Amino acid sequence: MLQIFCASDGGSIALDWLLHSDVFGGAFHVNDAIPKDDTTPIVVVIPGLTSDSTSAYIKHFAFNMVKRGWNVVVSNHRGLGGISITSDCFYNAGWTEDIREVIDHLHHEYPLVPLFAVGTSIGANILVKYLGESGENIPVAGAVAICNPWDLLIGDRFISRRLVQKFYDMALTSGLQGYAKLHQPRYSRLADWEGIQKSRSIRDFDTYATCLVGKFETADTYYRRCSSASFIGNVAVPLLCVSALDDPVCTREAIPWDECRANKNVVLATPQHGGHLAFFEGIAAKSLWWVRAVDEFLSILHSSPFMHKQKKIQNSSSHSSSESAIDQGPYVNIAKDGMVAAMGNGQTSTGKEPLSEGHNIHDKSSNNEMASDSEQDEHMATENSAHVPNISQTSKIAAKPRSVRKCLENISQQSKISMWLMAYIAITTSWPLVGSALQFVFKNKFRSVLPAILNGR
Repeated sequence: MLQIFCASDGGSIALDWLLHSDVFGGAFHVNDAIPKDDTTPIVVVIPGLTSDSTSAYIKHFAFNMVKRGWNVVVSNHRGLGGISITSDCFYNAGWTEDIREVIDHLHHEYPLVPLFAVGTSIGANILVKYLGESGENIPVAGAVAICNPWDLLIGDRFISRRLVQKFYDMALTSGLQGYAKLHQPRYSRLADWEGIQKSRSIRDFDTYATCLVGKFETADTYYRRCSSASFIGNVAVPLLCVSALDDPVCTREAIPWDECRANKNVVLATPQHGGHLAFFEGIAAKSLWWVRAVDEFLSILHSSPFMHKQKKIQNSSSHSSSESAIDQGPYVNIAKDGMVAAMGNGQTSTGKEPLSEGHNIHDKSSNNEMASDSEQDEHMATENSAHVPNISQTSKIAAKPRSVRKCLENISQQSKISMWLMAYIAITTSWPLVGSALQFVFKNKFRSVLPAILNGR
């Protein structure tokens, strides 16, 4: 179901809904609406660069969340999701106004519904920046950031460093040029169209398009102002951040390690492997590990008393250094099955402290021991017994009937294609090194073998 949301500046945002009733209700309803008193959680998804609700990984995540009984809405970037640009404002890596208006709108329409937010790649950067800007005054109960670039300036230097990164840089630039062609009339008027056409990197595109439209002096100015790393310290919402250490697009050098440890609301998970929005599981790559991690984190958070509740504060400030030290965690352990367990460094809470003082995942007075596997199982059992899906309604917007089974099959096929594409990239990028190594080995062997053969003759 597609909803066209009109922003305050006249821009249009495509909100693509997937409800639990769409998958398990047996029929599609056009004119039904979600009741005002509904309490079914809604997950707001912010896609990555040039991605939208038709992307395979977004569909995979959405279907997995509705299986739990939740509703999902993808907040597409301006000009994506099948709609046109209706104002002179385009999205960028630091544009938080759209997601702020969308979440405020959802909170106003469904005041009793817990709202969770999930951002991927550039969407994760937008989400974390939005959370840091808003502080306590935000209607989001919990959030997850997957493969966040964190520091755009460091990321710009990294993505032009080696052959593999240059390959991704060119691929992403091609996607941006395709996006620009969809809205060529406005880009021709507001930006440098010739520069956009000849762009060979993301930096080139940002110089000729993003900076001119967004009124940034230079590309470096844009990267510095829009990086979410400088906002992580003011996040007051339970936030899970997943960044693979082998991410070929978003380098580990940009991860704000100390800032994440200093903020008791943030859980930072850094698996050794996973790539960029990959984390494929199984030989056929039919599932994504990060989807399971997000599912577990949000479901346990929803069944716990630690969901954030909005506080309207006039002046929200960052955590002071006297209140948050590096040694106070949180730290993350990744279990054998790939799930995330967190541990803190303080003392156990007495339970008498009011939850309104924090609503955080880990209190600074938590015990210095890691949550065991049995405790995780107990949390999951509690969640499964406490949360019973009750969804029999759909959105009041015009619905787009679709075959759920066909969508699932398409997701499976695209996952297989993605797996083979990643294998092809790995082979083509590593073959020069392998070829050089083989040449060196066999060259030395031939040097020792050929004289012996000639002497024998």
